[in-house]
Amino acid sequence: MFELIKTGNRNVIGLDERRLKAKIILGEYHSVQFNLNGRSLSHLFRLRYNTSNGPYVLVKQDSYVFNELKVGDVLDMKYNQSESLNDSKTFKTLITSKIPHNSYTGHSIIELSINDN
Repeated sequence: MFELIKTGNRNVIGLDERRLKAKIILGEYHSVQFNLNGRSLSHLFRLRYNTSNGPYVLVKQDSYVFNELKVGDVLDMKYNQSESLNDSKTFKTLITSKIPHNSYTGHSIIELSINDN
């Protein structure tokens, strides 16, 4: 099954191609950081990868970040190489789902979909 995405005059991109892009990006980037609601406080999370759904971050369910992130939100997220905050690239990122984690009680998986800039 394919998810079709079209932006302006750009080509339609299938879900498999998006996952491939996510794998490439994940090979380069270790963490992701972003601001919420125009606040100056930056939130930094380790970037994780699920082979079936792509990149995600693990967030405590009782945190400010979890409550503010909504499925369908598109944020400018800065992806950091290795553990350096200086080598980074910003991508428009869609929050695709919020799923309770089976093993980590009180945490949820926030799945991300990275869009080309």
